[in-house]
Amino acid sequence: MARRVVRLTLDLLEELDAPCRTCAVWQLDPVRRARACTPREAAEERAAWTSGVLREWGSCGRVVLVDGRAVGHLVYAPPAFVPGADAFATSPVSPDAVLLVSGYVDPVHAGGGLGRVLVQAMARDLLGRGGIRAVEAFGRTDLVPGHGPRAWGGSQVAGCALPVGFLGGVGFGTQRPHPLTPRMRMDLGSVLTWRDEVEAAIERLRGAVRPVAVPAAERSEPPAP
Repeated sequence: MARRVVRLTLDLLEELDAPCRTCAVWQLDPVRRARACTPREAAEERAAWTSGVLREWGSCGRVVLVDGRAVGHLVYAPPAFVPGADAFATSPVSPDAVLLVSGYVDPVHAGGGLGRVLVQAMARDLLGRGGIRAVEAFGRTDLVPGHGPRAWGGSQVAGCALPVGFLGGVGFGTQRPHPLTPRMRMDLGSVLTWRDEVEAAIERLRGAVRPVAVPAAERSEPPAP
């Protein structure tokens, strides 16, 4: 099974088979969001938004391909490009952070680490741009309707947020708590440090098991029979 991570493009956006493909909650301001739109209209709004961000800011997502098929993605952008973020009780996003808008991995590939691979690819992209210190995301707790056994009333956009459990598992910590949609943060500097520490640990492990070279002068031929 071959897998690789590539930049999000409009063609790949069309290919992605994800529930959020026909959701434009993040991309619409409150007035436009209040107007009901069909799945087709929402998909068109999402495509238009993606095209605009790509043109004005650059790459705004990563897609993971397994055997050439898109099976997961992340979408992220500066908060100024995401009017839907204002609907969350824990907004606004910190001025030094990019907002992780949405993400999805095909359930067939769940548990294979693809989510972490996507987050690391996003971090590498943002670290290379400079001037961005962190990624923030609005998490979704199991109190959100339809997303847990203790569900109770919540905001209209809460279901579009990423699960708190996933965000915590890939390096996000709570920045501003909330029973439904806490705002979570991952400092890019800590991602880099973590990667360096892992690489250093691997090198130490290799050194611990590497055979020790014996100087030629200390070698001796076995006695003749």
